[in-house]
Amino acid sequence: MCDASDYALGAILGQKIDKRPHVIHYASHTLNEAQLNYTVIEKEFLAVVFAFEKFRSYLLGSQVIVYIDHSTLKYLLSKKDAKPRLLRWILLL
Repeated sequence: MCDASDYALGAILGQKIDKRPHVIHYASHTLNEAQLNYTVIEKEFLAVVFAFEKFRSYLLGSQVIVYIDHSTLKYLLSKKDAKPRLLRWILLL
C-alpha cells in the first residue's frame, strides 16, 4: 500500500494470511525541496517507487500487488508521451 501527501510519502509492506492482511513493515519519507514541487500524480508515483526501493529485498522473486488510491497512475503506465522522470520510474518498476 502506498500513499503521498503534500510533505511526505508512506508505504506499508504486508501479506495475506488466511485472506486477512497482516502488516510486515511500515516506511515513510519526507519530501525534499525539489520533490515538494512535484505534481500530485508524480508524488503518488514516487510513493510507489519509494516502496519498491525500500522493500526491494523482501519483494525479489515474489508476485507483488500494489494498492494505491490514485487511479491516474494506471493511465500513466499506458501513456506513450510521459515525462522523462516518469519513464525512468516506470522502467524501475
